[in-house]
Amino acid sequence: MADRPKNLTIGVLEALAGVREVDQLARWFGEDAFRALITRANLSARARSARGVAPARPVHHILSTRHSSPADGVIEGVVIVAGPARTRAVALRLEGWDGRWRATSLALL
Repeated sequence: MADRPKNLTIGVLEALAGVREVDQLARWFGEDAFRALITRANLSARARSARGVAPARPVHHILSTRHSSPADGVIEGVVIVAGPARTRAVALRLEGWDGRWRATSLALL
């Protein structure tokens, strides 16, 4: 379980950078959280296009992770990620659905 928040965070950051298709992450997200990710990825793509910047693979380092289980079948966590320009926190909530974990909420701070 410890690697899921890390891997999901890296996938989200790559999708926002434009080097990963958002659809590749669909199976790990609940419907509302996935729609929010699509919206954010589209906004990032528009911002890159307006600035004339090509998508580039981001170089991020996971500094720390923290997670807890406030209820059975629920995990809430924070992943601290250092990037080239700044350090960010990614807060997420994972819920068990049909024997799999899915992110029902994700906030990139």
